[in-house]
Amino acid sequence: MSTTVTIDRNSGFCFGVTRAIEEAQRRLSAMKSPLYCLGEIVHNNEEVRRLEDAGLRVIDNQTFSTLRNAQVLIRAHGEPPQTYQKAQENHIELIDATCPIVLKLQQRIKAGYEQMMQMGGQVLIYGKPGHAEVIGLNGQTGNRAHVVSSPEDVQTMDFSVPTLLYSQTTMNTGNYSQIVDFVRAACHQNGVYFKAVNSICKSMSRRAEQLEEFAKANQGVVFVSGRQSSNGRYLYEICRKFNGNTFFVSSPDELRPEDFTAPDGKPRFNSIGVCGATSTPMWLMESVARRINTLTECI
Repeated sequence: MSTTVTIDRNSGFCFGVTRAIEEAQRRLSAMKSPLYCLGEIVHNNEEVRRLEDAGLRVIDNQTFSTLRNAQVLIRAHGEPPQTYQKAQENHIELIDATCPIVLKLQQRIKAGYEQMMQMGGQVLIYGKPGHAEVIGLNGQTGNRAHVVSSPEDVQTMDFSVPTLLYSQTTMNTGNYSQIVDFVRAACHQNGVYFKAVNSICKSMSRRAEQLEEFAKANQGVVFVSGRQSSNGRYLYEICRKFNGNTFFVSSPDELRPEDFTAPDGKPRFNSIGVCGATSTPMWLMESVARRINTLTECI
């Protein structure tokens, strides 16, 4: 029995990540001075290593504050206002590759926060605390927004004041709906203003739906993602929900022959699907698919 290995062509970099990486590659190809990136350009070690080999230098905020007269790339996640202020003070040229969707959300949160201050209200952001995008979003409020990471987080909060609710662009739509419903009911009970902004990226929502169908269509699934990617963990759980034979790997080296071998020594699956997160490069999924082919041919 031969095993068919199929790559999900809907997986891989989203528009914002593609745009940031293309900008980095364009700058690196014409580089006359070092190109720095504030934080990892994408939550995928293999892709970061590839760009570092091409000359990209990943730095943290502490190193950024010491730079002078340098070029620094702002990744798709975006940055808070103080990053731009520091760049101006230190004569740093920022190459701003903030995803347009994230940038628009930053602007909406800034305006929403100003509205809430006039109304004596509050801003909530559903997101992962400490995530680069959330840091940039909360920065628009002077870090005064309440960051919540689950429906449980809002159940003990005070909703006696006007409330605006936003979401990090890559969060779970189901959890966000639960949060919206709870906060709306609490504000209604207290007779105060409430508005929820649907700020989860539509391509992210479509990706989840596409992965559900892809997972069902294959006997086995190999999900490829950096382990630090919150988007990767979310999409992996979707695959695993609809296909219990789903394996998570960050590189081809993590594939185990025993995962694809039945007790009788024959191939375990007729079909294996390879897919990944919005931070997973297509070349990495192709490398994983080639490795699976090699492993199953040897069974």
